[in-house]
Amino acid sequence: MAVPLTSRIALVTGASRGIGYAAARALAKAGAHVVAVARTQGGLEELDDEIRKDGGSATLVPLNLTDFEGIARLGAALHERHGKLDILVGNAGVAGPSSPLGHIELKPWTDVMAINVTANFQLIRCMEPLLRQSDAGRAVFITSGAASEAFAYLGPYSASKAAMDTLVRVWANETASTPVRVNLFSPGPIRTRMRATVFPGEDPMTLDTPEQVAEFIVPMCAPSWTETGKLYDYKTRSLMSFRAPA
Repeated sequence: MAVPLTSRIALVTGASRGIGYAAARALAKAGAHVVAVARTQGGLEELDDEIRKDGGSATLVPLNLTDFEGIARLGAALHERHGKLDILVGNAGVAGPSSPLGHIELKPWTDVMAINVTANFQLIRCMEPLLRQSDAGRAVFITSGAASEAFAYLGPYSASKAAMDTLVRVWANETASTPVRVNLFSPGPIRTRMRATVFPGEDPMTLDTPEQVAEFIVPMCAPSWTETGKLYDYKTRSLMSFRAPA
């Protein structure tokens, strides 16, 4: 791995599978100590085994991100143990129901918003002070084309990703004059379990893997990355500003 992250502390949510798993492993390979957060204990233990095989290290945090007080406790624990956070990868997300808006019950809607929006808001609140203690705090949130495309029958997911994008854009503006760099990463169609659930007829072998995506996330987490308030589109390999032309 070309990006040295020795002595960096990296928090990755949704780290038990998919893009989060691949990003956690890649960050550890680059030298970071990974704080891996996910609901699935088994997936975290598998990740830990792979990271150890690669010569890296990790702290496993089994946590449902709807436990907002748990996120706060995690921030306090990181402060006590490390005194800082260098990298935050906000990857955890749920697809929610695939159905017309009028057929969706309120609970599935609020469940999607809790994970995709409110949990990220709580992460920002609780982790910003730690990122500011780093000499080069970096935050990358995984978004989706659904945020702007407003796909039919994916209303909760599309709306939640649009809300998350705006949340991240606001935070990038608020931290623009600090050493903290805040960006979005859009992977596009990738070979993940969530993608297969939403598009069951799609041939997964036609899609790139999470490991391929992770190679492009890691550089955005490095001290050498100076851009902020940007969206990296993996499909086109392009970096663009949040701001639309006036």
